[in-house]
Amino acid sequence: MAEQEGIEEGISLYNRGNYSGALAFFLGLPQEARVDPIDLAYYLGLTYAKLDRYDDAMIYLEQVVTASGEEAKESDRVMQCRYLLAVMYCKTGRQDLADFELNNLISAGYKNASVYASFAFIAWQKGDTDTCIKYYEKSLEEDENNATALNGLGYVLACQNKDLARALSLCKKALTFAPESAACLDSIGWVYYKMGLYSQSRKYLEQALAKNPENETIAKHLHEAEQVDQ
Repeated sequence: MAEQEGIEEGISLYNRGNYSGALAFFLGLPQEARVDPIDLAYYLGLTYAKLDRYDDAMIYLEQVVTASGEEAKESDRVMQCRYLLAVMYCKTGRQDLADFELNNLISAGYKNASVYASFAFIAWQKGDTDTCIKYYEKSLEEDENNATALNGLGYVLACQNKDLARALSLCKKALTFAPESAACLDSIGWVYYKMGLYSQSRKYLEQALAKNPENETIAKHLHEAEQVDQ
């Protein structure tokens, strides 16, 4: 605890979302500071991850994972680091390493629904629709009320013009858990668009864009709905 006191200011900056400030604080600590090196590596890894500096983040998160003793290998902190590493490995094309961490997480029972949903999204970004759907289905097997998986699967089905009735049901259920989510509103709007219900589509897409006016995907969806609903 005494060691963590030396980085409390950086932790506070991180918790307030000031990631650049937190990084500057952590990197500026004097060598003689009484700081646990694993604590520092953990927060540096988290901060670099928030700044999308994945190569830097992985260096520090890997330190946390490898330095943890046998009794701590399945601690929440280590599992969190493994989860972040798996996501970053996927995003940077290190699929074998990502699969290794994914298997560790799943075997440890760490937030399986969230893990599967995250990997579904990554698969979607990579254009692997079949794998994406498989992971979303696995996520819902673990937790039928996981809003991310409900919305993600509904959106993907709509994009593929598959089972639109189910897609709408999934997205509406997701919205009940996240009623202020621009992503959920967009997904419902996009399902209605695919169903040819353009007035309904515009209603939800307009709400989505109002909540996230900088989102290019939502803006594109609304434009397409407006073009046919004239």
